Amino acid sequence: MQPILPVHLVARFLLVLLLAAVVYFFSDFVVPGLAALIIGFASWPLYMRLLRRCQGNTTLAASLALILIIALLIAPLSAALYYSIKEASNLFAWLMTANRHGVATPDWIVALPLVGDRLSAYWMEYLSEPHALGSWIEMISGQHIGNIYRMVLSATGNAFHLMLTTLFMLIILLFVYKDGHRMVRQLDTIGERVLPKRWERFSRVVPATISSTVTGMGLIAIGEGVVLGVAYWVAGVPSHVLLGVITGFMALIPGGAPLCFSLVSLYLIGSGNLLAGIGLWSWGAIELFIVDKTLRPRLVGGPVKLPFLPTFFGLVGGVKTMGVIGLFVGPVLMALIVAIWREWLLEENDGVVMPPSDRIE
Repeated sequence: MQPILPVHLVARFLLVLLLAAVVYFFSDFVVPGLAALIIGFASWPLYMRLLRRCQGNTTLAASLALILIIALLIAPLSAALYYSIKEASNLFAWLMTANRHGVATPDWIVALPLVGDRLSAYWMEYLSEPHALGSWIEMISGQHIGNIYRMVLSATGNAFHLMLTTLFMLIILLFVYKDGHRMVRQLDTIGERVLPKRWERFSRVVPATISSTVTGMGLIAIGEGVVLGVAYWVAGVPSHVLLGVITGFMALIPGGAPLCFSLVSLYLIGSGNLLAGIGLWSWGAIELFIVDKTLRPRLVGGPVKLPFLPTFFGLVGGVKTMGVIGLFVGPVLMALIVAIWREWLLEENDGVVMPPSDRIE
């Protein structure tokens, strides 16, 4: 008697159900697990060099790699996040004071070219009068400004949860480094069974896509945040650490970094620091030209050059579902979807040939 469904389709369906059950029951470990896998993929070439220097001792090499990740990635990002949260708390405290007593329109806002009159009118409406800001925020968000301030302060109380997530990520990352080769062999075995005709090519495209996307976007975001944050500090901009972190995050979005340093430059010009404002904008424009024309095309995308729209949706969806880690997980998942889609469209075995512009070289 012939089976109703082919055996390989049943096997694939059962595998998908099993993976869905694992994700459901271990959902709290999905975010640190994905973060560990992405960092492992991105740093795997460097880890292989370290493994050769350790003469093939995987335990020693994995331990050293983990120490380097903590020293060069986790610690600096934690320090930047701590100082930015501290500066953000000071900003919210000032907003609370402004809402309670009102604040007169600063001269630099009135002096801004083209938009000074409109911005000063907004300031008069929402900040000059006591409790005007709170009423506007409550109308927009449905939350009282005091509740929002307490939510910002309570974010520091989530530090334990963040530390626990980071600890889980580091533990998983240790085993990714230590047992990576065995994991890859097992994954190849499963992949050959699930996708027998496509796995060989797909298994080359996916790691290269993850590595280039994470490494490229991460290096560019951290680099632009540090360089422009230092520029903000040199120019005398208040809350330069917070602005540097915001600029780094915005650098993940095309056009985000120039928007940030342009607004800060306008603030400097309006506050009377014309030379500092022009210097900051010029420095940002030169840095942006160097990054966009030389570094970004070589670092980001790998075999899959991710367009703007998938990048944007990946960032927004990643942050909404996974928080800060989603800034990197979201674009990676979108890059994988684009890679799978393009690989599926190749249809080499069915005789369908794609245009040269759509091929993955």
